[in-house]
Amino acid sequence: MEVSYATTSNVDVVSVASGDRPVKVLPLVHPSPSSSRRPSAPFLGRWVSMLREMSSREWTEIFLPCARWIRSYRWREYLQADLIAGVTVGIMLVPQSMSYAKLAGLHPIYGLYSSFVPIFIYSIFGSSRQLAIGPVALVSLLVSNVLHKIVDSSEKLYTELAILLAFMVGVLECLMGLFRLGWLIRFVSHSVISGFTTASALVIALSQAKYFLGYNIEGSSKIVPLIRSIIAGAGDFKWPPFVMGFFILGILLLMKELGKTKKNLRMLRASGPLTAVILGTSFVKIFHPSSISVVGDVPQGLPKFSVPTEFRNAKSLIPTAFLITGVAIMESVGIAKALAAKHGYELDSNQELFGLGVANICGSFFSSYPTTGSFSRSAVNHESGAKTGLSGITMGIIMGCALLFMTPLFRDIPQCALAAIVVSAVMGLVEHKEAIFLWRVDKRDFFLWIVTCITTLVFGIEIGVLIGVAFSLAFVIHESANPHVAVLGRLPGTTVYRNILQYPEAYTYNGIVVVRIDAPIYFANTSYIKERLREYELDMSGSIRRGPDVGRIHFVIIEMSPVTYVDSSAIQALKELHQEYKSRGIQILIANPSREVHLSLFKSGLLDILGKEWCFVRVHDAVQICLQRVQKLHGLVSHNSDQTPRKQYSFLQSLWKQGEETNSYSEPLLSEKDV
Repeated sequence: MEVSYATTSNVDVVSVASGDRPVKVLPLVHPSPSSSRRPSAPFLGRWVSMLREMSSREWTEIFLPCARWIRSYRWREYLQADLIAGVTVGIMLVPQSMSYAKLAGLHPIYGLYSSFVPIFIYSIFGSSRQLAIGPVALVSLLVSNVLHKIVDSSEKLYTELAILLAFMVGVLECLMGLFRLGWLIRFVSHSVISGFTTASALVIALSQAKYFLGYNIEGSSKIVPLIRSIIAGAGDFKWPPFVMGFFILGILLLMKELGKTKKNLRMLRASGPLTAVILGTSFVKIFHPSSISVVGDVPQGLPKFSVPTEFRNAKSLIPTAFLITGVAIMESVGIAKALAAKHGYELDSNQELFGLGVANICGSFFSSYPTTGSFSRSAVNHESGAKTGLSGITMGIIMGCALLFMTPLFRDIPQCALAAIVVSAVMGLVEHKEAIFLWRVDKRDFFLWIVTCITTLVFGIEIGVLIGVAFSLAFVIHESANPHVAVLGRLPGTTVYRNILQYPEAYTYNGIVVVRIDAPIYFANTSYIKERLREYELDMSGSIRRGPDVGRIHFVIIEMSPVTYVDSSAIQALKELHQEYKSRGIQILIANPSREVHLSLFKSGLLDILGKEWCFVRVHDAVQICLQRVQKLHGLVSHNSDQTPRKQYSFLQSLWKQGEETNSYSEPLLSEKDV
C-alpha cells in the first residue's frame, strides 16, 4: 500500500493507493513524545495565579456580592420597584414566619426572629437579587422531625437545639460553598426531589390538622401514626376551629389563584396571609370563642445577641443539618439561578451557597432557626418588580417594625388561621402533575418518584430520602456500567454515519462493523463493552448490507468521539480485545478520538500495538481503507468503475462533474449499486 501526502482546498489529505484509484483521507496527527511528557500546570498553581491577577474590585465582589448591584444602582428606575416589592413580601412574611415557627414546634416569635437578621445578612452576602429567604415549610418540618426525637417542644432545650441547628447548617453551607462542593447534589435525581417534596407536603398538611379539628394529634413525620392519631381523637372534634380554618383556607386559595391568573390582581397573592390573620383576629376579638385556641403573648422587641449552646447534642443533629443543606442547594440555589436568568445577570451557585451559610450563622446569634430561600415569596418578589437586594433590606425593615411595635396585636391570632396559611403554602408542593409527566415520558423516573414518595410517607423523612438517593445512585451506576453502544451505518448519498436503529435507511458494509461507544470507558464498563463488540461481530441482522458477501467480519471500527475518558483498565481491555481479534484475523480501527483520549492511547502504547495507520480522523476514512482491504483480501479489486454503465452528459454537464470530482473526496471502491 503506497501512501503520499497532498493538499486539497487548504486541507491536508493522505492518498492511499490500492487497486485502481487512490483514496484520500484526512491524516490523524499523533502526539509527539515531547508533547506527551510535557507536564500540565498544577491545579493549585493555576488557582494561585488566577487569584494574583484579580483586581481589588473583583475581590470586593467575591466577599460582598452586594457591591455589584450597589455600584450600578439606578435610583430613579429601581428604588420605587424595590420598595414596593419589599413591602409586599414583608407583609406576606410576617404571618407566614409565625406559621412556620409553629410547624417547627417553636414559639411564633422565633419565626419573626428568623425573618429579621438573616434577611439583612443575605442582602449583603447573597448573590441573588430577587431571592426572598426566611423560614420555609419543608425546613420547618425537618427541624420538628429531628428535635421531637430528642426533647419535648415545651422545654427550653428544644429552642436552643433549633438555634444550634441553624449554626450547623450555616457552617455546612459555607464549607460547601468555599470548597465548591455544590455539584454533589447533582447525583440526586429531580424525580427523587419531587417525590420527597410531595410526601413532605402531605405530612405537613396532616400535621396541621390538630388546629382545624380542635384536639391534639401525635407529632410524627410518618403518615400512618398521624392518620391513626386523627381517627383516635375524633370524639374530641370541635366545629368552630374547623369551620373557621376551612373558611380562611378557602379565602387564601381563592386569593392565590386570582393573583396568579389576573395580572391586575397580583397583590391578592401576597396579601392573602395578612388577610387571613386580620379576619381570624377580628372574629376572635369580637366573639371570644373559647374553643378556638390563639397564639398568646408574643414578646416585644428585637432579638438579643447570644451564642448557640448545647453543642453536646450536635452529633444527633448532623444528619438533619446535611439534609437541610441539601434542600438549600436543590431549592434555593435552583430558584436563585432561575431568577438570575430572567433578570440577565450571572450567579455562582457556590457563592450563593456561601451567602446562605453566612445568613444562617449570623442568624443563629440572634435566636434564628434554619432559613433558606422560599419559592412562593421569591416568586412574589419577582412579580412585584424587585430589581436588587434593596427589596430584601426593605423586608428586614418591615420585620423589625413588626417586632418593635406590632407584637401585641399578634396575641389573638387564631391557631387555625396560621395552620390555614401553612396548608395553603404547601399545597403548591404536591407535584401530582410532575408524576403524570414522568409516567408519560420516563417510567424509570416515575418509579423513582413513587418509591421516594411512598417510603417518605411510610418510613419517615430520613429513610425516604436515603432510599430515594440510593435508587437514584443505583440508576446512575447502572447507566455508567452499561453504556449505550450503537452500530453505525452510512446514510445514503452522504459520508455521515448514524445509529442504524435510529435511521433504518442507513446501510452497513459486509466485513466491516462500525461501533460508537457513547460514554467514557473505564473499569466498570469494560466487560460490558467487550461483550457488546463480540455480539455485534456475530450478529448484524436487521441492517441493510452493501458490498460483496465476504462471509465474516474483517474490521471493527470504534468511533470514539463521545468517549471523553479512558482509564488503564479500558486500555488493557482494548489490548486484550486486539489480541483476541488478531488471532481471528480481525483488525481494530480507531476513529475520531478526543485529544485527551488520543493522548492516553498514545502514552499507553496501544496505538503502536494497533498500528498508527489504523487511526483516523473520520469514520468514512476508516471505512474506505477497510473496503479496499476487504476487496483485496477476497480478490475483488476489479475494474468496477469500468464495468458500471456510465450516464452520458452534455459538454457543460461534463465540465461541472469534473469540477465536483476535483473538489471532493473519492468514494469507497464499490460499484454504483453497492455504494
